[in-house]
Amino acid sequence: QDAIKVTDKTKLVLANKHHYLGKEYIPNNLTSIPQKYTIDGDDNTKGTKEAVDAAIKMIEAAKKEGLNLLVNSGYRSYTDQEETYNTYLSLYGESYVERFVVKAGYSEHQTGYAFDFASGNSNIFQNSQEYQWMIKNSYKYGFIFRYPGGKSHLTGTAEEVWHYRYVGQDIARTCMDQGLTYEEYLAPQTQPG
Repeated sequence: QDAIKVTDKTKLVLANKHHYLGKEYIPNNLTSIPQKYTIDGDDNTKGTKEAVDAAIKMIEAAKKEGLNLLVNSGYRSYTDQEETYNTYLSLYGESYVERFVVKAGYSEHQTGYAFDFASGNSNIFQNSQEYQWMIKNSYKYGFIFRYPGGKSHLTGTAEEVWHYRYVGQDIARTCMDQGLTYEEYLAPQTQPG
């Protein structure tokens, strides 16, 4: 209710339960992530060129440390998110989707700047070395851990240890250093005056 319609297509775009992208929102410069960087070897996984380039650099850096970091999910169109939402709704019910699945038009995945990451070595990302590495290093490549535990009252989304958002290195460093969610980072910049 009373969501703000968003048209911004830069890496600063905010999509959440209060900022709505709409059916027609398609990010600029969508590009495919090469198969070798995705969990299922699928070349249909996409993101904005800027975010994809940063994700590849990050994955390559992790690989140099013996880790197998991969992209599990990237850009989702309005229709894709609608299908995802309806699938989880039919499987798990409304209380589940209210906590864990965003309605179509409100998903960061539609911006092209958000990726879900996975470990090629562990089925449970939170228990993987790749997750530990991401927590310590993702900001160096411009990514923030988007939905940390204990901050769902600010983000509107339950903790998702796999979900990272590209915002650029400067913002990512600030969020990391100050322990800020993206909403907290943006709040002072959206206040009147």
